[in-house]
Amino acid sequence: MAATQHFLDLGQFTKDELRKILDLAHALKAKLKEGEKPPLLEGKMLAMIFDRESTRTRVSFDVGMRQLGGQTLMLTGDEMQLSRDETIADTARVMSRYVDAIMIRLLSHDDLEEMAAAATIPVINGLTRFSHPCQIMADILTYEEHRGSIEGIKIAWQGDCNNVLMSWIQAANHFNCELKIACPEQYKPNQAMQAEIDATNGRVQVTQDPLAAMQDADLVITDTWVSMGDLDATIRREILSPHRVTAELMAEAKPDALFMHCLPAHRGDEVTSDVLDGPQSVVFDEAENRLHAQKAILCWVFGIEELK
Repeated sequence: MAATQHFLDLGQFTKDELRKILDLAHALKAKLKEGEKPPLLEGKMLAMIFDRESTRTRVSFDVGMRQLGGQTLMLTGDEMQLSRDETIADTARVMSRYVDAIMIRLLSHDDLEEMAAAATIPVINGLTRFSHPCQIMADILTYEEHRGSIEGIKIAWQGDCNNVLMSWIQAANHFNCELKIACPEQYKPNQAMQAEIDATNGRVQVTQDPLAAMQDADLVITDTWVSMGDLDATIRREILSPHRVTAELMAEAKPDALFMHCLPAHRGDEVTSDVLDGPQSVVFDEAENRLHAQKAILCWVFGIEELK
């Protein structure tokens, strides 16, 4: 029996594997634009488990699975025996008897890995506090639609060192990108993130200077300053304010640099409205591409690597 294919972190893949998924995402999007919805997952049931709030992840996985001919089952932690201390491993064993795959969003990455270890069906990381790989696959898809290959580009990250950044560090390592992280000392990379940075052999660098990170950037990325579970919102906003992406800060990047934000955005905090709604912003293309990238991920975990 072939090993179960999970989608937990970009670090688990080779560049060639990620490229296959991205190529499939491009192909599936093109098919949809032509009015075709190949029923590649007909008869499959995806359980979507949410322990945290969601808009884009919930809707894009639901719609994507349906467009592929499959079905979805939506669950929250409060509706399940997880809320009464059933272990994540036992939940995985039971769900493996009922459905064909699980997409789960929860803060604990350890719990995600425990679920994947116990499940006999594919498990997809819909977001943990550690990483957000589905988002970065959509981001890469978006960049390549607008500017061509992601290979070797220069990326500027402004603000908090969070789960989205972790997945971008892994992607930068795979695709030989130069990633400069601008963050205040108080929110510098933690030990786990620093280990990922060290593994890139200098491709990823950290600075406290917002301007220095922007020089020659092809892509500028930020994210909300207050992530799920953060309790120090007021302090974080004050400390992170020099990293707000304004039109003046964007002007330090290349003239044709793209701006990305995984949304939801807090206008006036991490980014100003003139940037978010401006000509360099591709945030809504990025949001749409969650659908197409995740359809490719769903196909991949079921062993489908290309359209016939």
